[in-house]
This record gives sequence, structure tokens and C-alpha cells, in this order.
Amino acid sequence: MEKIEILQDYIDHAEKIVFFGGAGVSTESGVPDFRSQDGLYHQTYKYPPETILSHSFYMSKKKDFYDFYFDKLLTKGILPNKAHKKLYELEAAGKDITIVTQNIDGLHQAAGSKRVFELHGSVHRNYCENCHKFFDGEYMIRHRDDGVPKCDACGGDIKPDVVLYGEGLDQKTLTGAVAAIAGADLLIVGGTSLAVYPAAGLVDYFNGEHLVVMNRDATERDLHADLVIRDPIGESLDKIRVKVGE
Repeated sequence: MEKIEILQDYIDHAEKIVFFGGAGVSTESGVPDFRSQDGLYHQTYKYPPETILSHSFYMSKKKDFYDFYFDKLLTKGILPNKAHKKLYELEAAGKDITIVTQNIDGLHQAAGSKRVFELHGSVHRNYCENCHKFFDGEYMIRHRDDGVPKCDACGGDIKPDVVLYGEGLDQKTLTGAVAAIAGADLLIVGGTSLAVYPAAGLVDYFNGEHLVVMNRDATERDLHADLVIRDPIGESLDKIRVKVGE
């Protein structure tokens, strides 16, 4: 059987599916990833991206943090691609499917997916560090020329609700993601090198029937996978037939 046919069979017969995704899911939408040859970590900035995206850097150099944030992470005009849309189509057709994502772009929700655990937060949620009022991404974009966006209620600095290096994952989100993975009979890992912990360690909770890895480059989980697909994720998932009412 062709690999897509095998994946189709896995999806057709699975009762509970978890799609665990990383940056490679959104690259087909024009969102840069981090570790590929053309990724953010291989580009030249005043400070290394790994440093910029740390809690300590945010606290000490907020203006430099926001220069990078607005340039590379909070951008307009990014739309869901075929991968996001197909996952929603499966959910809408009646499949029990949960998304666990390391991405902060909100594209799964933009495509329509309802059950999404965002391990690293979202650029579409931002909060005042002083009074904790929340602001959406549009508010942030409108105030990008202010340097550090300020709260319109108290004037406090606004921080993106994203997990920076040196910060812990939200426990409620983590607990929900673990439960979903542990209860799934099909786990599809897509667009992630599985190099960032603790998120990558969540795969260890899977004890279901089939593990599928969809990633351009090799991962440490490939040897344990029932199916490995190297082709672009959106291109591959777009070939999956959705059966209504399952």
C-alpha cells in the first residue's frame, strides 16, 4: 500500500486521534520555522533568536524583544493551509480529533478546530503585566510603533501570552494534552523535530495502536513509528478522504 493509503486506513479505523504538531505544520502558510536551514535560528540578528525568546531577555530588553516579535512572530495575512483545513474537516465530519500544538500562530483555530491545546501559548492573547487585562493580536499590531505596547486601562507593559525560554508550560494545558495523547489510538506527529522539551516528551504518554511521523527531516521517534512520511504535511493530508458521519 502507498503511504497515504496506509494513513487513510489508520484514520478511518481510529476512534480517538491526536495530531501533535510543530512549526513545520505552519511553514506552508508562510510562517518561518526555527531549526531548518532557512529557519529563524540560522538567520542573523543583533541577538540570537534563542536569547531574544527568553524570559530574562524579555524582562531586560523589551524593546528589542518586540522588534523581533513583530517582525517574525506576530504578522498579518497568515492563513491556514491545507493541513489545518483537513484536520478541521475530519473533526467536522465527526472524527474525535484533538490538536496538540507547539505553535503560537492560532492557525488551527482559524481553520475551525475546536479542541486545541496550545502548549506554548498564542500571539493572539496578550495581557497587561500590571492589571492583567487581555488584548488580541490586532491591538498589538496597531501599537507596534509604540515600542513596548501599553495597556489602555492602566498603562502597564503588555506581554504576549506565549511561553518563553525559562518559563514553565501552563499546567492545565499540559494536563489536557497528556490526557488526550494517553487516550488516543492514533497519534500523528507532524512538523516537529521533537527536540524541544518538555513538549517533545509528551509522545511518551502514547500507548495506542499506531504512531505516524510526518516530518521533512528524521526524528528520534522514526524507528518507533508505524509510518513515516517525508512529504509536505499539507500536501499529504490534502489527499486524505473525509468520510462524513464517522
